[in-house]
Amino acid sequence: MKESANKGGEKMLQQLFEQVKNRVAMPIISGVTDRRLNVPQDLLYRCPRCGGVVLMEDFVRSHRVCGECGYHSRLSAPERLSLTADPDSFVEYDAEMRSCNPLDFKGYPKKVEQLQKATGLRDAVVTGECTIKGQRCVIGVMDSRFMMASMGSVAGEKITRAFERALDRRLPVVLFTASGGARMQEGIISLMQMAKTAGAVSRHSAAGLLYITVLTDPTTGGVTASFASLGDIILAEPKVLVGFAGRRVIEATIKEKLPDDFQTAEFLLEHGFVDRIVSRHEMRRTLGHLIQMHAGKGEESLGE
Repeated sequence: MKESANKGGEKMLQQLFEQVKNRVAMPIISGVTDRRLNVPQDLLYRCPRCGGVVLMEDFVRSHRVCGECGYHSRLSAPERLSLTADPDSFVEYDAEMRSCNPLDFKGYPKKVEQLQKATGLRDAVVTGECTIKGQRCVIGVMDSRFMMASMGSVAGEKITRAFERALDRRLPVVLFTASGGARMQEGIISLMQMAKTAGAVSRHSAAGLLYITVLTDPTTGGVTASFASLGDIILAEPKVLVGFAGRRVIEATIKEKLPDDFQTAEFLLEHGFVDRIVSRHEMRRTLGHLIQMHAGKGEESLGE
């Protein structure tokens, strides 16, 4: 009887899925809802690129990559770490570091507090130490859910400290970038993080250590203009947005129409800025292979 009920539930779910999939006017959002069809929140996912509809469970299982067009949806920092680091190998750095309000910007502390509760993060980047395919490294992951991963004093300090620790321990750095740029609520202090992080990358590089940047959607503004562009090897996920200023700003400045694929990973690969485009399913294996090729400098064990 239980088996019959399960089959009946699966049949109803499949019918609902087909009914929603064929609706042309379905809103293009994650967690599609339609009261007339009584579709539960987060049951289905409609791809914003090709419009294809899949069960949310299947979408999550595929690492949030659309099976129809290969669209790579944004990941949270915990999701990214789960996909990248070896199980139980991640040790976080500076977990309790949080922003102040250096400019007394109205409403800023409340906004930060709300995002901390909503995301479970202290700020826009998570840093730490882990192994990837058995290869030890320092890793950083920016999370676009936290003020579009804008770079304020905490993000800049955590990234700087990550490189300093990597230098002390003779370890490579892997950094997943995703940002809207500098954090306006911290003004010039936010802009100073560009020079500070770039300086830390320079010292790490001068010691002959490996730095791999992985550009994810979107990587823009001051992050692109600093540490995101300084990797010894620059990888990118397919079709991600990478740039400094916005497309409309550039077109208005140079008075020219830009190519349709301008500021995409593919455009940057063609013009030599990106070394390779790597799908999410291949990222962990690729990173492990690259670190292994450059290995031989780090002897310490995790947590030392």
